[in-house]
Amino acid sequence: MSILICGSRQLDLSSTQVMGILNVTPDSFSDGGNLYSNASLSLDKALYQARQMVTEGASIIDIGGESTRPGAEPVSVQEEMDRVLPVLERINAEVDAVISIDTSTPELIREAARLGAGMINDVRALGREGALEAAVAAGLPVCLMHMQGSPATMQRAPSYSDVVAEVIDFLRQQLDRCVEAGLERSQLIIDPGFGFGKTLEHNLLLLNEMQQLLSLGVPVLSGTSRKSMIGNLLGREPDERLAGGLATVVLAVERGARIIRVHDVAATVDAVRMTEAVMGQSQ
Repeated sequence: MSILICGSRQLDLSSTQVMGILNVTPDSFSDGGNLYSNASLSLDKALYQARQMVTEGASIIDIGGESTRPGAEPVSVQEEMDRVLPVLERINAEVDAVISIDTSTPELIREAARLGAGMINDVRALGREGALEAAVAAGLPVCLMHMQGSPATMQRAPSYSDVVAEVIDFLRQQLDRCVEAGLERSQLIIDPGFGFGKTLEHNLLLLNEMQQLLSLGVPVLSGTSRKSMIGNLLGREPDERLAGGLATVVLAVERGARIIRVHDVAATVDAVRMTEAVMGQSQ
């Protein structure tokens, strides 16, 4: 469980790893599409940002070409590939990090694997037609996330009888489905999906009980960076949510998360290292 084989690279999950977010979309909720202008300028900016995140301590760069913010509209397959693949090629050639592709699109999964991606991060848990088969063919680690509904509808009226139990049950079913299709369980990761079809109360319950996800026997990814669960509770805009986000990082690490997905890498790496140091002293 501690070593993930990510294409030509490996990831040691005996300690918590930080995944830096690199959005190449014009409508990201958190950065306003800052990387998205003309193609050559975007490539240079993306490479600079990836290098900076690795310098700050990120071991994974997560490249996304489709906005999955609440109410987001779908993007065409070709447009998503046009956004992601040039950035993937450039970063893979020049930055020493595991490159994760944040996608649900089978065509992009296949092509990204061919071009050197090391991981697939899918908010739809390989639910799109052909995605599971593409992931099996790619042979890369996959992060399976829970989402109630779709990005366009997920925040309209999320409802659960028991959010923790239902998220765990969904993820268990998806893990079994992937293993039956031919993916190695040792190469699978789970994400409870903070903010994806959950109210503030649902998110807080999931974070508080995150250790229950460890019963599934695979690494847990936590992604709360700049999300509305922080903004709604503290009354902060996305660029004012770092302090609240770091509190969620500490709690997630304490509860067993092994990958932390964030925008603010340097501060998060400090929080992770400090938390693990304290936990090491308490053992």
